[in-house]
Amino acid sequence: MTAPSQAQAGTGQPPTKLVTQDIVIGTGKKAVPTDTVDVQYSGTLYSDGSLFDSSWQRGEPASFPLDGVVPGFAQGIEGMQVGGRRVIVIPPDLGYGNRANGPIPAGSTLVFVVDLVGIS
Repeated sequence: MTAPSQAQAGTGQPPTKLVTQDIVIGTGKKAVPTDTVDVQYSGTLYSDGSLFDSSWQRGEPASFPLDGVVPGFAQGIEGMQVGGRRVIVIPPDLGYGNRANGPIPAGSTLVFVVDLVGIS
């Protein structure tokens, strides 16, 4: 799949629970919590739509063990099938909480657009 445009700023109050929306349903293996996944993704802030990270900009997928990322990212990918694209909105308590992380301010709601490229 081609890289999507990044997510825009959210509207209204940010969600307090994890929100996922499948844009493309994959046809491959489903991700489970113990998997290491290969993903293409962009991460933006719900508050203003500013991009804080993008594997697409780096030109190659990123590989993550699902048990080694913030809970909302892992939970958002669980059950996703290889070949799929999903939007994941992560409230602060499932992201970085009340601590800043690089360009991500404390208390941020995060929005990821994720393509599940592979599972190892």
